Amino acid sequence: MRYNEVMKIDEAIEKFLEYLNKELNYAKMTIIDYESDLKIYKDYLEVNKINYLNINKENIMNFLKYLDKLKYTNKTISRHLSTLRSFYNYLVEIKLLENNIFKRIRNPKVAKKLPNYLNILEIEEIMDKLEENSKENIRDKCLFELFYATGIRVSEASDIKLKDIDMNTFSIRIFGKGSKERIVYFGDCAQDLINKYLNVRNEFLKNQENDYLFLNKMGNKLQRGSIEYIINKIEKKLTNKHKITPHTLRHTFATHLLDNGADLRSVQELLGHESLNTTEIYTHVSNERLRAAYNKYHPDKNRK
Repeated sequence: MRYNEVMKIDEAIEKFLEYLNKELNYAKMTIIDYESDLKIYKDYLEVNKINYLNINKENIMNFLKYLDKLKYTNKTISRHLSTLRSFYNYLVEIKLLENNIFKRIRNPKVAKKLPNYLNILEIEEIMDKLEENSKENIRDKCLFELFYATGIRVSEASDIKLKDIDMNTFSIRIFGKGSKERIVYFGDCAQDLINKYLNVRNEFLKNQENDYLFLNKMGNKLQRGSIEYIINKIEKKLTNKHKITPHTLRHTFATHLLDNGADLRSVQELLGHESLNTTEIYTHVSNERLRAAYNKYHPDKNRK
């Protein structure tokens, strides 16, 4: 595409959002976030009488200071920069600009938040309290155990098919982000619960066929929102110590593996992380626990 006439920023934003929707098939909420970020940017430029096609580094740094004065976190400021980087990439693509100046602007550092996780006693307490007195409860307990046993994501749990499970090798074939395939493993507890669930799974089907492992009461694939609701229901019913989500159980899975001697590369593969840097946050969790153990038990701490 080439636009010979200079385009006003409102029109450029409108065409960019249309491009995200129709060409890139972005989710509706993602496009709403882009639109919100770009409105703030447009308003700032208009107040300061800056042409969006003649932006320079000083203009950008002043805009970032403006966001900081609004008490935006570094994470939010980074999102704004990512939005503007994408917007200006589009402007280069449609030949309104030759270069994207935002590619030379670094995102502010975002402090890594240590992930929330459960200890082994809390996992055992929850598993002991989860009932198996209905097909729904058996399904929910199996789901909870599988999150902890394998570290899978919500979308991955939703997409498991019966053919993906190998009960002989205690493994499940998972299709993760970007349809990247990996194998995860489970233990005796998960195997027992999978078998119990498979024994009642046909009761969900209502005389129809469905290849997915986890089903709802209509016999359809259990969707992401329903899975999150189930885990949230377990949290509210059984504990007030932690906020428990499927991601909490993923964190717990990784932390327990590292605490018991697993190497970081293996944990990376099991989690399906593209980069080892993403997995390294779990070493901070384990290091904190090691430090606490040292401070509590090592005699040097109390020496005079």
